Amino acid sequence: MLIHGGTIYTVDSTQTTAEAVAIKDNKIIFVGNLEEAELYKNENTQLIDLEGNTMTPGFIEGHGHFMGLGYNELNLDLLNTTSYQDVIDAVADRVSTLEPGEWIVGRGWHQSKWDSLPQNMVKGFQTHHRLSEVSPDNPVYLSHASGHAGFANAKAMEIAGLQAFAKEGIKTFHVDGGEVIVDKNDKPTGIFNERAQTLITKHIPEKNINTDVKAFELAVKACHKNGITSFHDAGIPRETIALYQKMKREGKMKTRIYAMLTGWDKTLLNEWFSKGIMVDTSHLFTIRSVKLNCDGALGSRGAWLLKPYSDRPDHYGHETLPMAFVKETALNGLKHGFQVCSHAIGDRANREILDRYELAIKELPNKADNHRFRIEHAQHLHPDDIPRFAKLKVIPAMQAIHMSSDRPWAIDRLGEKRIKEGAYMWQALLKSGVPIVNGTDVPVEPINPIASFYASVSRKTLKGTPEDGYEPEQKMTREQALKSYTLDAAYGAFEEHIKGSITVGKLADFTIFSQDLMSVDESAILKTEVVMTVFDGEVVYDNKN
Repeated sequence: MLIHGGTIYTVDSTQTTAEAVAIKDNKIIFVGNLEEAELYKNENTQLIDLEGNTMTPGFIEGHGHFMGLGYNELNLDLLNTTSYQDVIDAVADRVSTLEPGEWIVGRGWHQSKWDSLPQNMVKGFQTHHRLSEVSPDNPVYLSHASGHAGFANAKAMEIAGLQAFAKEGIKTFHVDGGEVIVDKNDKPTGIFNERAQTLITKHIPEKNINTDVKAFELAVKACHKNGITSFHDAGIPRETIALYQKMKREGKMKTRIYAMLTGWDKTLLNEWFSKGIMVDTSHLFTIRSVKLNCDGALGSRGAWLLKPYSDRPDHYGHETLPMAFVKETALNGLKHGFQVCSHAIGDRANREILDRYELAIKELPNKADNHRFRIEHAQHLHPDDIPRFAKLKVIPAMQAIHMSSDRPWAIDRLGEKRIKEGAYMWQALLKSGVPIVNGTDVPVEPINPIASFYASVSRKTLKGTPEDGYEPEQKMTREQALKSYTLDAAYGAFEEHIKGSITVGKLADFTIFSQDLMSVDESAILKTEVVMTVFDGEVVYDNKN
């Protein structure tokens, strides 16, 4: 393959742009001017004229949930709902297509992003009554966009035995690391925060191999459409590992997956610690990291804070995993060569995890030369902890689109001082000497990398507000934003030697955009489209076909 005819950004410091790229099989064999590139051409060469479009290295989703992306395509997608009524209408439509007793499962609602709120709210959330009215015979469970809370109707709570529980006059639903929100009469409102979600989710019928395969195929298709050629899958169980191995054997692994083992399954972790990391020589499916879920999200007030929530002064969020286990896993990671990636959104969760990482590194310094431990999200930091990332060589994996979506209401949770000093601190972290891994946390947000790139460089909502961006001193430059989605994301997975830049010898993964993201006016960035995706030396998406 020979690609030419547009601006090619290499993300290679030795040659930042090129006229042409030549590929043999799935590797880059030449990067430079067109005249020299044509020396590689023969009768078997596939010619691709960019027609003035712009090419970059294949974009890497640095933190997402691959099967969540696929199942969001299969289930009720509520990401675009703007009111409680929208949610009710979506459920009512689905009820009309189902038999009584069939479950309705969905994800994507976020009360802080609604245009208007219902009258009856409890602790900042809607109650189930209106939802239950339109779905009396179908159990419903709708995950919050963050995944850190869920919303059940009366039928689902009846199946879980919770309505009967409430009638007995028992006032406390105690769940370690979670919360069942109840009304003034101590009856559940339908909102289940953090680990309390399992009270409902354990009753939802298990997925089967047919739906899993379909969801997988839909996720691959969505990646191609959005120019994503690699995906950091943030926490998978043994069933998903088996599915991915099956997909690879059948030639369906058309996105490179860098998987993190779920930290909820200690048996799974111990099995992998015993047998060691799995680095795929074909670079399709690698396992060399562990995901720990250590607190919740700001939207559900589950993020673990040093000081109480500004809009709920009696509440500090949730520690959803014992910190002793974080240290234990960090030690195991160092001993056995596994990267540890810990979810932390609140400032206390970030501090506690950095503390545990530091203890493990001090205990095993000879094993810590290249650990590349990560904190996933690193959304809200105490100012004292910002320089610790570079000092400890901990990588922040931060999804810029969260700032765009969350910042307008996050100030209600944290107050102005905490927002300005410690939230979404991209430039401060970059200047301290650490790379940032970008992404979307799909299906928390749509997988569209153009929206996250725009948020990175503008610090604005997708509606273009405010005029100068929120805390504009923390904006990324366009070069930093591009690198965060390519070479720095590859570094965050120990893969910078095989991808992340358009460099001779690296894998032939490319994203072609309709506009030059590096020079187009900021106001026009969101009008950019992915016009083609090249994966492993093959065109896997072309918006003309």
